[in-house]
Amino acid sequence: MKRTFLKTVAVALVSMAVGTSFAADITGAGATFPFPMYAKWAEAYKKETGVGLNYQSIGSSGGIRQIRAKTVAFGASDAPVPGADLEKDGMVQFPAIIGGTVPVINLEGFKPGELRVTGPVLAEMFLGKISKWNDSKLSALNPGKTLPDQNITVVHRADGSGTTFNWTDYLSAVSKEWADSVGKGAAVKWPAPSSVGGKGNEGVAANVTRIKGAVGYVEYAYVKKNNMNFLQLQNADGKFVSPDDKTFASAAAGADWFSVPGMGVSMVNAKGADSWPVSTASFILMYKDPADKAQSAEVLKFFDWAFKNGKGMAAELDYVPLPDSLTADIRSKVWSQIKK
Repeated sequence: MKRTFLKTVAVALVSMAVGTSFAADITGAGATFPFPMYAKWAEAYKKETGVGLNYQSIGSSGGIRQIRAKTVAFGASDAPVPGADLEKDGMVQFPAIIGGTVPVINLEGFKPGELRVTGPVLAEMFLGKISKWNDSKLSALNPGKTLPDQNITVVHRADGSGTTFNWTDYLSAVSKEWADSVGKGAAVKWPAPSSVGGKGNEGVAANVTRIKGAVGYVEYAYVKKNNMNFLQLQNADGKFVSPDDKTFASAAAGADWFSVPGMGVSMVNAKGADSWPVSTASFILMYKDPADKAQSAEVLKFFDWAFKNGKGMAAELDYVPLPDSLTADIRSKVWSQIKK
């Protein structure tokens, strides 16, 4: 079942790459991180209700621009919009799905998850300070492995991206040098001399697959879809873990969603022996007083249906659905602010 659905998503991604998307009645735009999930939900929702979703997978920054321009009924971003900006724009924000960003590599002779890395060493790779795969720091983390004398090429997002925000948020948390010299954001100045940009998660995945010796970062659904090699990461508890729905859920377990305006909680480097250290939520942005109230109401119906019926579909791609208690709070505390 998983393999069949991933083929369906692959076709959808190809369609999106040439400028088309699934026919629809609801309009949204933004993050590429949750696109495979939204595509699956949209397919099932249209079969059940006859209402479609036109979601443009253009990156988080593009989604924020589109909703601010009022050209779509909702925007989607993995980089949460600060509470002050939400208030100024007259918008609400809520998480829709939880997943993880994964360091992916193109290195022959190793199985997915066979090689290990810590956050500080990973930051040095992305800083360009570690430029060879057989660097002593990587070798020390992987005793018994013969790492090649091969150049490392950093592959990063070329567009404004919530995935990049999540990735650089993590690197800033584990590396003072990264925090001081690069910082976090949807778009940053990449310091490694040998680096290549790609548009969307799909663009980064394609470049990592193409370039020997590459290291990049993508949402986990793209790892699965492309059968990509990935690195195990050491988490805040000192344990080396692999990405999957269980390690993402562990990271999300302690999140206090309403402690931050707009629910924009960071889950990077979360405590917990099983926690994946680069876990994140993807957020939805909507106007409190929408110009098209009928369209806005349809968006809420779609996400209400997805929260109730989409958990199994989320598990197929190793996303983590929101718990019922949280979706109930979203309905009562967030959606209640949207005029109908």
